[in-house]
Amino acid sequence: MKIIKYFIEFLFVIILFFLFFLLRPKLSSYISGKLFEIIGPFFKSKKIIHKNMQRVFPDIKIERLNELTSLMWNNYGRIFAEYIFIRNFRFGKINSNIEIEGQEILDKIKKENTQVIFISGHLSNFELMAMHIVKSGINLCTIYRPLNNFFLNPIMEKIRSKYICEYQIKKGIGGLKKLINLKNKNFSTALMIDQRVSEGIHAKFFNDSALTTTIPSQLIKKYNTPIVPVSIERIEGIKFKIKIMKPIFFSNTESEKNITENLNKILEKMILKRPEQWIWSHNRWK
Repeated sequence: MKIIKYFIEFLFVIILFFLFFLLRPKLSSYISGKLFEIIGPFFKSKKIIHKNMQRVFPDIKIERLNELTSLMWNNYGRIFAEYIFIRNFRFGKINSNIEIEGQEILDKIKKENTQVIFISGHLSNFELMAMHIVKSGINLCTIYRPLNNFFLNPIMEKIRSKYICEYQIKKGIGGLKKLINLKNKNFSTALMIDQRVSEGIHAKFFNDSALTTTIPSQLIKKYNTPIVPVSIERIEGIKFKIKIMKPIFFSNTESEKNITENLNKILEKMILKRPEQWIWSHNRWK
């Protein structure tokens, strides 16, 4: 049954990608956002989304819950349509739709050939962050979790490796070996720290315990590598703002839990600024 389900999803995505390809990026993003407002609730439980939001905003009213949920699905849909135009964001005219704050930080990292760890979360169109870092001339590898749908995953991997970041590393033991090999070649690393991971540790996230990746803290303790937080927000339509923050230096004598919880605090601020642009549908605190 799962194979049939994945194949139907695959056909649905291919048809939509083809239709969006015939339209302009702005119109495709708009239509897909509205479409996901309608179909999104059929794929993910509203109960989980509302429970997550209430965990972060305990006094939130039902009207605001429904508004945030609708806006989240709209952003989700826009990201979906924008995948087909990633090439345009990197090489085309719509690249000018991305405003950068802190470009001088990336320029300094490139000039001094410094190795850093870029961290962020699944905010707005999160794919554009790694794309811009690579475009700035920094040797980068990104850590990602493959899609469950094995029909769709090769397509998404191809888009990512061709237009976002060539060096894609799957989470897991095999990926860790590749990561260390690239780090020995002075590659910087980028990863999202907001996914629930079975191999992580329980760390405080919005005042509650959540399984969190320890990859950044492990790299800090082993290589004494600075952290560079990166955030992105959708300003309007297909216009975005990417903010590169100043490097943060942790002592490699600090505990993994302390480093991880400090990084979670940075992520919390990003989410609170534009909560409607974070993906609340994952069972993050399970």
